[in-house]
Amino acid sequence: MENIVLESTKFVIDNSKYIKIDLNKIKEFCNDFGESHINHWINESPFDFNKLSEKERLHFLLVFNSISFSYWGQPKWEVEYKGEKFDGAFGMIASIGKAIENKKSILDSKYLKDISEKELEEILKGNIIIPLFESRLKILNEIGTILIKYFSGDFSKLIKKSDRDALKLLDLILKYFPSFNDFSSYKGKTIYFHKRAQLLISDIHQLFNGKNYGNLKNFDKITACADYKLPMVLRKLGVLKYSKELANKIDRKMEIIRNSEEEVEIRANTIWAVEFIKQELNKKYSKINSAHINDHLWLLGQVKSSKDKPYHLTKTIAY
Repeated sequence: MENIVLESTKFVIDNSKYIKIDLNKIKEFCNDFGESHINHWINESPFDFNKLSEKERLHFLLVFNSISFSYWGQPKWEVEYKGEKFDGAFGMIASIGKAIENKKSILDSKYLKDISEKELEEILKGNIIIPLFESRLKILNEIGTILIKYFSGDFSKLIKKSDRDALKLLDLILKYFPSFNDFSSYKGKTIYFHKRAQLLISDIHQLFNGKNYGNLKNFDKITACADYKLPMVLRKLGVLKYSKELANKIDRKMEIIRNSEEEVEIRANTIWAVEFIKQELNKKYSKINSAHINDHLWLLGQVKSSKDKPYHLTKTIAY
């Protein structure tokens, strides 16, 4: 059983005109990569998951990955938590964590099914209204409704239904939760990415240290998650080479339209760059998988420098 994400994105790699992967830069990166670089990104998050039961952790990951997408804008959405300011994914984790601490039932399917605009505004309150707010509200209502309808409000029942197989779990998430469906059309072919669904599976596997809910066979077939930060970091490392036209658009912060050839190529080349890195690293470390590399690159993207070039801007619920 293979991952359709890897299969379908290969066509994009073979036909890309805006981006190329530099295999020499991949070797340089791999020479500097050590086992100490393996660190799940949630280990750096502002919220302490040890406060939660195992089932609550599972529901936290579902809620978070359901509405973690497209945070960019001017100014950027930002929240305050325990005296610090957070944006992006860490801002979302902080917001959900704060809601739990304030006794809001954000992890309960009935609450999600009926959560109102006003309630969600309060939970996600920051310096500005979060981008795509209405989409996030609709998704949470949908998640709650589906959990109640098919799984008695318990996400762990879907895990059980997957027979603890990461690829079956991916199929089930896509089958029951349509907002996780993430695909594009490229030169007449359908290209699958499933960023948020794969990240949810990766987070489950890693937060539970491969045990209990995280004990998933075929996890090594989960690919990197094509988002904003990974291609930015891979470009900085010289692994992704952009055409002059695309580089200018990104550097001038022009929006890259969702499902355009440029956007599809950015995402597909990101997945395969990580796949090539994994293949190279597996010569030294047999247990390195795409999720390990994904998290390392994402955490590198959190280290900001004034010399950094921007990430591409695409308005989407996919990532």
